[in-house]
Amino acid sequence: MSSLEESIKLLEADLTAEPPRISVYHDLPFAIFRYDPDKEWTLRREIRLLSTRLGKAGKTTHPINMSDMLWQSIEETEGIQAVEELEKERGYLTAQEQITTYLSDKDWRPLTDLLAERMQALQETADIIFLIRTGAMAPGIYQMSKLLDEMQGRSELLTILFYPGTIEGTTGLRFMALKERETMGNYRVKIYG
Repeated sequence: MSSLEESIKLLEADLTAEPPRISVYHDLPFAIFRYDPDKEWTLRREIRLLSTRLGKAGKTTHPINMSDMLWQSIEETEGIQAVEELEKERGYLTAQEQITTYLSDKDWRPLTDLLAERMQALQETADIIFLIRTGAMAPGIYQMSKLLDEMQGRSELLTILFYPGTIEGTTGLRFMALKERETMGNYRVKIYG
């Protein structure tokens, strides 16, 4: 059994426990499932299998595609053409910074608002949310640690953030294993993988 499969089994055991053992904070029912970025396709298959097993255990899962939320934020603000023009005029980094603003600034279409709205709509039909395709936020579009901080108190649904990256120490995560990215630590949620 691979370490990815072992981590999935541990997550499954914690999600099916009564009460679930993924979080110690009632207002932050999140956990992070860290996996190697090159295992994205394997992970997607494992998530589908895990959802099936959890369904048989009476748990309803719902995946939320973070790349869809990224595109939604862009479309509900100035649109992709504005981003393309900005990149042509001022370069990729400036365009990336603008997208970060869309996703972060309350005057635009913040990711946490989009996610909270989606989760609220699922409150009656889902037991567990899987946040998938977070690699879309690379290389520096949005920090996942910020997402967790800002989601505190905004949902009661058990939520697993599938995080492509490496782990350093006990809680230091490097998004997408990008060497130029700072290792983020001090996550207040359980980390699997």
